[in-house]
Amino acid sequence: MIKTEQFRQLHQGPRILMLPNAWDVASARIFEEAGFPAVGTSSAGVANMLGYADGERTPGEEMIAMVARIARALRVPVTADVEAGYGDPVGTAEALAASGLAGMNLEDTRGHDSGALVDMTEQVRLIEQIRKKTGLVINARCDIFLAGIGDPATRLERTVERLNAYRQAGADCLFAPGVRDAETIGRLVSAVRGPLNVLVGPGMPPVAELERLGVRRVSVGSGPMRAAMGLTQRIAKELRDQGTYSWLEGTMPYADANRLFEPPS
Repeated sequence: MIKTEQFRQLHQGPRILMLPNAWDVASARIFEEAGFPAVGTSSAGVANMLGYADGERTPGEEMIAMVARIARALRVPVTADVEAGYGDPVGTAEALAASGLAGMNLEDTRGHDSGALVDMTEQVRLIEQIRKKTGLVINARCDIFLAGIGDPATRLERTVERLNAYRQAGADCLFAPGVRDAETIGRLVSAVRGPLNVLVGPGMPPVAELERLGVRRVSVGSGPMRAAMGLTQRIAKELRDQGTYSWLEGTMPYADANRLFEPPS
């Protein structure tokens, strides 16, 4: 519970919480070594690492086992992206809490491909139950912007309505992925009644500007994992086509990589 309270406090400032998203123990340890005060997981990153596509295709027990493994390896708090809860959001939350996780993301669509929002009343009830049964830091996610659901003219209003309902139900942080421009982000910060989390990507304002706008938490999602996959793809092409090894320049030394996993003295 100490890590959970530490993580909850990080949402209260004074600085914005920059939360990198890991996909295995190695990436999580690298983020921890870089000095981040907490680490998140990426559902897509973990899914792909385990051999699944993203979008609730990973068996829940496999996702929980992997994020628990990450949490055990780190000294800082770890929060898990567990999508919509793999058919049992409350049970998933209880398993995370029992495994030492500090928080969880809970999205309000049924799988990334469906484009169907969960009924708001049902989502509120789930958040209330998770709040009652666990001490996890709940990051309640609304996918209206990310999935492009409904009339664009009403997306802001509907996102605010949902996020404020989730806050009232007990969510600690409110996540609106898919919002990209400073004007919309600023309007969300003003309208939602809790810490706002955004997902960053190319073309978005830098972290300093997001902090000025009042954003409290920044996530990078599967971006780092996909960057690592892009590097691996370039390695494969160079080996296949040129038979050269320029990609070895700048690699982490073997001893440093090994040191990441040595038990503390």
